[in-house]
Amino acid sequence: MRILVTGAGRAIGAATATVLAEAGHEVIATARNVELLADLNVAMKLTLDVTDDASIDACLAQAGPLDAIVNNAALGGSGPLETFPLEHIRLMFETNTFGAVRMAQKVIPGMRERGHGIIVNISSIQGRVATPLEGPYAATKFALEAFSEALHYEVGHFGIRVVIIEPGYTAPGMKMNNDHLPHPEVYQGLYDEWNNTDSKVTGEGGRPGPEIVGYAIVRAIEDATTPLRVRVGDDTNMILSTRAAMDDESFESTMRAVLGLTW
Repeated sequence: MRILVTGAGRAIGAATATVLAEAGHEVIATARNVELLADLNVAMKLTLDVTDDASIDACLAQAGPLDAIVNNAALGGSGPLETFPLEHIRLMFETNTFGAVRMAQKVIPGMRERGHGIIVNISSIQGRVATPLEGPYAATKFALEAFSEALHYEVGHFGIRVVIIEPGYTAPGMKMNNDHLPHPEVYQGLYDEWNNTDSKVTGEGGRPGPEIVGYAIVRAIEDATTPLRVRVGDDTNMILSTRAAMDDESFESTMRAVLGLTW
């Protein structure tokens, strides 16, 4: 299949492009800075800014007809909502949420005319469970899940599949874009408690590599019976299964006990 991957410069995006290519697919890797794609062994490397319509149009014109697209491009950012700059939240939504919607709107007409296509949207465990200090990121992923679920109902009629990938913690994690964000002293206790809590849910082996997500995406693209949502990682399975089985109060109590969170 001819597959375009956004945000392929590092981590999950780079691993996905590599795994798809190794599986025999014709991969078009994209990133805002095409130099980040230099080490990838793929069919095509293109510049793409998912927040810019002109950039999307130019990229898709070069890419040609697509069988599938993997919407992975995302911005991070952490901090308490009290002081989190709204402008940075807007930037995160523009990339993480609206970027995926823009790409879908651009490729769906061609897929609909051909009668087939696959749209894979990379969400997160935080698209189902929000955590302290990462509210804006979680919000972008919650919204992406809602858009994806609606899209699933709308375009399945035309032979287009939509898949939501929900990874847990992986290494390396996403590049954080919040060096400029304030780190208010009044929340230092929360930062201290929350730091490295991922080690308490990923187990002794620590975070798995991003290839685990790439392999899940390959299976999702190649297997037409793949469900709407695909969990990736033992931590995701554990946390989301626990969340589904509990009410809000019970889940919070359990989370605090497991993570040692007293804030």
